[in-house]
Amino acid sequence: MGDGAMKAWIDELKTLLGECVHTEPEVLTAHAGDKWHAASLPEAVVLAKETAQVAAAMKFAAERSIPVTPRGAGVGYVGGCVPVQGGMVISVAEMRRIVEVNPADGVAVVQAGVLTADLQQACAELGWFYPPDPASRKESSIGGNIATNAGGPRCLKYGVTRAYVLGLEVVLPDGRVLNCGGRTHKNKQGFDLVGLFCGSEGMLGIVTQATLRIIPAPPARAALHAGFPQFALAAAAVQNVLQGGHLPAAMEITDAFTLRAARQYLGPGVLPEDAQGHIIIEIDGQADAVATELQAIAGILRATGATEVVTATTEDEVEAIWQLRREFSYSLKATGLTKLNEDVVIPRSQLVALVEFCAAMERESGIPVACFGHSGDGNIHTNIMVLKDAAGKDIREPADALVNRLFDWVMAHGGSITGEHGIGIAKSPWFPQAIGEVAFDLHRTIKAALDPLGILNPGKMGL
Repeated sequence: MGDGAMKAWIDELKTLLGECVHTEPEVLTAHAGDKWHAASLPEAVVLAKETAQVAAAMKFAAERSIPVTPRGAGVGYVGGCVPVQGGMVISVAEMRRIVEVNPADGVAVVQAGVLTADLQQACAELGWFYPPDPASRKESSIGGNIATNAGGPRCLKYGVTRAYVLGLEVVLPDGRVLNCGGRTHKNKQGFDLVGLFCGSEGMLGIVTQATLRIIPAPPARAALHAGFPQFALAAAAVQNVLQGGHLPAAMEITDAFTLRAARQYLGPGVLPEDAQGHIIIEIDGQADAVATELQAIAGILRATGATEVVTATTEDEVEAIWQLRREFSYSLKATGLTKLNEDVVIPRSQLVALVEFCAAMERESGIPVACFGHSGDGNIHTNIMVLKDAAGKDIREPADALVNRLFDWVMAHGGSITGEHGIGIAKSPWFPQAIGEVAFDLHRTIKAALDPLGILNPGKMGL
């Protein structure tokens, strides 16, 4: 499209939508990428405040075959909101209204730009609970959580975002507004259209509003963390807790490399000095049950070989343990190395094998590999630590080669190449192999049916 034609459609768009259309360089730059390393400038950004503006902008784009990239808070890790073909970004980040929190119906209705933590706080004030807890919940939006079917530590007990989406308002690629699902907790009217859009990464429609399931807040919570002399014992403890009849809200595991980095970052006395494996467990429920279960789980950990078990029963103590978990990521950043954070998922029985494979890659390549994450559901964040050359520049090629090896191993062992971040641009080269030829062809068929012009979030998933 020539400069004259481009300017013409931008002028027309401004006439149609007014002040919500932006072409200032700083706005274009701010909407060029996410937390992945790729970026591409759009020609215009629509900062929508209501569904009607999203629909009008999408219809406008469809009539002119202008590429459209939907965007929420822009904190993804796979380039999912990078406007690779330029065109128009439609952002729902300013659509931040919590329409209602209704305990009587067990639902919350929110616009797509509402931050996850803000919704959780609004529910908590009424004694209710929205469980999905991506690590980015203070900065990620509900619309983005739905687009990626986001997870988090509490997935073990409570499930991922999809389990809480009852209804959606979605602007389709032709500008029509679809309402699917509803506010009832059971609904078997036709195909699962709500499920179709959850995890679709903005390629089938733009979510503008969601009706979400909320549940009563558990009145008590507790946590513990424990160190083990071997990583294999920490992994065994995960299985032993579950086999013992316990279903914690969250179970996190950490390998030896991450522990060494954390000790160096945090100083002595915070973590068991000789631990080669570490787990964090949170439980919740009725107060009496939580107290009993906490002691039972601590006993299982000690019987499995834990050298130190620390329990937490107050809110501040529990949060201190989770702050320790958050410090693991900061500890890796403090090494000065760039980390390629891959969110692979493996069957729980393959947990030790994954860490041993990563340790072997580290020995062979000299590139550190750190593993920690959600042991209860097998979603392990495998961080390949990119070395630097003498000039301080990342040496990417050998690190990227390890990513290839990692994905090949994960797929060969019944795993998935992403559990939370999505495919986007970053993982699109592996996507056809990961899901198989027939499933990939079905993705293309669905994409073509809903977006025959191929203008909505183009260049993602290899579709």
